[in-house]
Order: sequence, then structure tokens, then C-alpha cells
Amino acid sequence: MSLPKILDGRLRLPAVGSPLFIISHPPLVIAQCKAGVVGSFPTLNARPIEQLDDWFSEISETLDDYAGKNPDKPVAPYAANLIVHRSNDRLDEDLALCVKHKVPIVITSLGARPEVNDAIHSYGGIVWHDIINNRFAHKAIEKGADGLICVAAGAGGHAGTLSPFALVQDIRAWFDGTILLSGSIATGDAVLAAQAMGADLGYIGSAFIATEEARAADDYKQMIVDSEGKDIVYTNLFTGIHGNYLSPSVVKAGLDPNNLPESDPSKMNFGSDGSTKAKAWKDIWGCGQGIGAVRDIQSAGEYVEQLAQEYEAARARLAL
Repeated sequence: MSLPKILDGRLRLPAVGSPLFIISHPPLVIAQCKAGVVGSFPTLNARPIEQLDDWFSEISETLDDYAGKNPDKPVAPYAANLIVHRSNDRLDEDLALCVKHKVPIVITSLGARPEVNDAIHSYGGIVWHDIINNRFAHKAIEKGADGLICVAAGAGGHAGTLSPFALVQDIRAWFDGTILLSGSIATGDAVLAAQAMGADLGYIGSAFIATEEARAADDYKQMIVDSEGKDIVYTNLFTGIHGNYLSPSVVKAGLDPNNLPESDPSKMNFGSDGSTKAKAWKDIWGCGQGIGAVRDIQSAGEYVEQLAQEYEAARARLAL
């Protein structure tokens, strides 16, 4: 196992709450970190840019205060997600604020850029880059990333197509740094399974959407509770990149999830002024295949405690 020093003694269990577009915001991130898992959010969730400055201050000050008053509890660091795709015209400003606030962990997506990694390393921060195959993994490490988030088949949002077994196996064959695994992880058993196959941390997204602190519509949360793996559709229509979405939300938008057209990847846009596709994130709801394990809406802290109990029970069954 290879974990960065910043996580030493600060985790309730080896897991990270993934950044959820639109949904992740300070209340959720803070709740995750207080519960002992890394909480994260996409910087583009804070609009306008001035709000991002406020969010960083709120999260860091709240967590520092909580940790000071609860020295016996593991309080995890937080992470911010930067979209480094060329269409993100806010990248430079968001990166500057990450440096200003010395964000401990930065997750980069949709491209690996050495200058971004260098900026985060300048103050001692670390960078995890999300990838869907071995080729992108090599590029990320060559350009200075410290760890890799393996986004395997079944993950919510922009997921890959490789089995988690194959993806982790391919990367662990040459990379001895931190590996996070994303793909249908919604239970403590799955977190332990991720470690068993060679990952260091489980990367959990969809299940956190159905928590009280998540900035998601009530109908979205309930749809997750009511759905299971068969209700996920894989398409590139909504962003130009293939991803997994709740098929009932596709139907609700007047589309046939079994007959969706292909999108032009060149139309992908993460600009701060938005686009016609950006609105789809509000109506077409991203989700992974592991949601069959989500049976009710609860607080993030309660969910992490459930994960921890499941994790320990799985270890006990295997006499670990």
C-alpha cells in the first residue's frame, strides 16, 4: 500500500468522496472530512469565482477548528477538483486560489498538465489524476501526478469501460504510488475489495449524492434510492464524453435511453459561461452502477459510519 503522509492517522477508513459536479459543496465536504474520509468538490461548482475563495476559507477554517476541539477523532484533509480541459476558461484563476489556500489535495481531470502539477507541488500539495486506461495513466505520471484515480466500468459520470480488476492490474504492474479505484463502490465490502486487488483507497461518488448534505434535488436523491445497476445508461450524448447516467432521468427529459444518438466530442465545453450541454447536468443525472446498495437518504456521517462497520465486518469474515 502507498498512501501519502498527509493521510497518516487521518482516515476512518481508506476512502475518498469523489467530486460531484454541481452537487458537492462545503456542507458535504466538511461532513465527509469530519467523518474521516477525504471530501472533495469541483472548483467549478463555486460560481462566481469569488465564491471559490470563500469556500476554501470556510472548509479549511471549519475543519481546523473541529480538529482542534476533537483531537481524538480522525479528520481527513479535503481535495479540490480542477478540470484542466482547454475549454475551462477559469482554470488559471481556480489554480491560483488553490495555491493561495494551499489546498492539500488537488484532483485533476480531462487532461494532465505539468504546470498545474508544479503549482500544487510548490507549496507541498499533492495531485491525483483520474484516468480510464493505462495509456492515460502513463501520461499523468510522466507529467508529474502523484497518484492515479482509476475510473473503471460502472463508475458514475465520465467512466471508462475496463473492469476494475483489469485496470488496477495493468497500472499496478508498473506504478507503486497511490491508486484510488472508482467503479460501483458503495459499501465497506467494496472498499476492502478495492484494496485486495491492489488499490489503496476506494473512490465513492454516487452514494454520497443520496445524503442530506448533498446539493442535489430531492427527486435525484430518491431516484438513486429507488434504482439499481440495471437503471444506468452509458452515453456520450450529454457532455461529449461517455458517462453513466440514471435512465429514469433520461426518460423524464423526454428521451429514449435505449436509443440515444452519439455526440460530437469536440463540442465538450467546461467554460465558465456554461453551454447548452451544461444544463443537462441538472436534468440528466449522473450515477454509477453501485447504487443498489443505497437504500435510504441519510447524513454523510451516518453513511461513512455504515461504510466503516461494513469494512470491519468484511475484514472479520476474511480473518484479516
